[in-house]
Amino acid sequence: MERRSIGGLQVSALGLGCMGMSWAYGTAAARSEDEAIATLHAALDLGVTFIDTAEVYGPYTNERLVGRALAGRRDRAVIASKFGFRIGDDGGIKGMDGSPANARRAIDASLQRLGVDVIDLWYLHRVDSNVPIEETVGAMAEAVTAGKVRHLGLSEASAATLRRAAAVHRITALQSEWSLWERDIEREVLPACRELGIGVVPYSPLGRGFLTGQARRAEDYAAEGDMRGSQPRFEGANYDRNMALVETLKRLAAKKGCTAAQLALAWLLAQGPDVVPIPGTKSRARLAENAGAADVKLAPCDLMALEEAFPRGVAAGSRYTEAGMKTVGR
Repeated sequence: MERRSIGGLQVSALGLGCMGMSWAYGTAAARSEDEAIATLHAALDLGVTFIDTAEVYGPYTNERLVGRALAGRRDRAVIASKFGFRIGDDGGIKGMDGSPANARRAIDASLQRLGVDVIDLWYLHRVDSNVPIEETVGAMAEAVTAGKVRHLGLSEASAATLRRAAAVHRITALQSEWSLWERDIEREVLPACRELGIGVVPYSPLGRGFLTGQARRAEDYAAEGDMRGSQPRFEGANYDRNMALVETLKRLAAKKGCTAAQLALAWLLAQGPDVVPIPGTKSRARLAENAGAADVKLAPCDLMALEEAFPRGVAAGSRYTEAGMKTVGR
């Protein structure tokens, strides 16, 4: 697969988001650890070597899973992980924690769970409004000096926060939601990233599965313990309006001879060589489909058609609940 540079870090053009292998998308009974490990191995074989996890996924179980899967294969992978939540003894998320003390605790714990000596890219998962970003990034930079981390990143940060963070230590990548139906990053954050030489790593590039054309209604997901059960874009009339958008995407994909998911990923790849989407999946079949997006080349007329069908703000409903939206863009 094509290689790309994000802030000086060389990665595969598409990465693999591992969250759903352990957390958020359905109950544990619906997930297969064997299939997850096989999917991670298949990703490396396909050249998808940029592997994304976080301590909060599980919590903790996803880092352990990734560590087991990459044992003996560490030299083939670029590992990214994240910290920034306060996690209770019961595994519940108690809020943000970008304190230097939490950063120092988190890096050692993540290294142990992953079974590695160094993490290639370490993100602050969400900006803690109670801790100056300079203090958080300063503590993260200590991990770089100590040889525990190679590159630093932020997730869902505002343009102003990126500039403040970059004044403390080089920021290699910003991970934020970006897709055909979530384009707010393009207003201020994307220009700031390019001004500062920060690569962009879009998560949920398929709209949490909606842009594959296979999404179900919120109530169906709620019954399975899936996070999409409480997300506005999957609810009621929003679902109907958004599914109409997906039907348009499917028609455009058919003209290109690819799937809707591949077209959505190809659109992101076409936004610049500093963009590396990380679609998540739990299965080898979906992984192979996603990887095929790297071979879909879009002509100017294709990009114009997608722009017309998916202008900024086109999706019905917010991407998170009201409480969730308060954690982004800080």
